[in-house]
Parts: sequence; C-alpha cells; structure tokens
Amino acid sequence: MASEIILLIIEWIGTVSFATSGALVAIRHSLDLFGVLTVGTITAVGGGIMRDVMVGNIPPKIFSNPLVLIVSVLISLLVFLIAYFYRNKFEKLSEKIDAINIVFDALGLAAFSIAGVEAAYLALPDSGPILPIVMGVFTGVGGGVLRDVLVNEKPYILTKHIYAVVSVLGCTFYYLLGIYLGYIVFATFFVLIFTVTMRMIAAKYRWKLPRIEFNDK
Repeated sequence: MASEIILLIIEWIGTVSFATSGALVAIRHSLDLFGVLTVGTITAVGGGIMRDVMVGNIPPKIFSNPLVLIVSVLISLLVFLIAYFYRNKFEKLSEKIDAINIVFDALGLAAFSIAGVEAAYLALPDSGPILPIVMGVFTGVGGGVLRDVLVNEKPYILTKHIYAVVSVLGCTFYYLLGIYLGYIVFATFFVLIFTVTMRMIAAKYRWKLPRIEFNDK
C-alpha cells in the first residue's frame, strides 16, 4: 500500500514538473495562450500516451481518467498567467527561469522514468527486463521530444547533457532494485535522487556524448 501511494505521488510530481517545464519553454518561444497550454500539456502527458499505446493500453489511461490531463492544462495556464502579468520581471530573470526550468525538467524526467517502468511491468509482467526499461525511457523523455518538435528545436535528448542516458540508467536501476529485488520504496527514492542529481550535474557542467563536428569550410 505504501509503495502504491509513493508511486502515485511520483506520477503527480512528474505531471506538475513537466507541465511547468513545457509551458516555460513555450513562453520562451513566444507562443500564444493556446500554444503554451498545448505544449505544456503534451510535455506532461505525451510520454505516457506513447508508452500506453506501445504496451497495448488502448485508449491511453488519461482519456479514461482525464484528471492528469486537466491538471496539466491548469498548471500550464497558471505558468502562462504568472509570466503574462509579471512579464517585465520574467524577461529580466530569464537566466534564473532557465535554471528553474532545468529543476522541473529533472524532476519530471526522474518521476516519469520510474512511473514508466512500473506501468509497463504491470501491463506486461512476463515481458522480461528490456520492455519495462525501454518504456520507462520513452515515458521519461517522450514528452520532451514532442515539446521540442512543437517549438521547432532539435530534440534535447539527442544533443545535450546526456539526457536520455540518465533516464536509461535510472530505469535500469529501478527495474533491478524495485522490480527484480522487490525493494520498491528504496528503489523509488534512490532512482529519484540519482536521476535528478545526475541531470542537474550534467546541465551544470554541460556534459555531452562525443559527436562529429564538421568544418563548414
């Protein structure tokens, strides 16, 4: 019972965090109210929808239990209203707001990576380790990919701060500690702290995977 409550809390942390992060990105790209609500909501629910479709939960659970969808819209609206009425301060504090956005993004990544592994395992408990881990990563990064596509940016997970790698590690640890060994509560807190910490450190020190740079000349 305690583990179910913790996982429910984790899922709500992810929803609020990603809706806030998506709305802030949309505002920074000068989208209108509808654009901010759309991007914020898609960031919060997009990864979960992708996961549910892939594991056969049709229609995705947010349509049968739309509370998550409603909360995502309301959080995005709240972020828009704060930025709208305090837009002068918003512009001056852009660097601090970007730092705040990284915190919310890190929380969302950690929370949804955990929730994704758990949801995929419950849907297909005999599938082995790879499916829950991959679905956890999809849940963690899927909303961010859709967000970046909507604002016409290269997906963050493909270019910056070992973003997807952190999710892969977090999902793997959660599967091994929580599902395989059965330490759900410990695994939840460990992976949450690990993923958020690694995401923040990677952003601070701008860690990146190797890539090939071409000289335009």
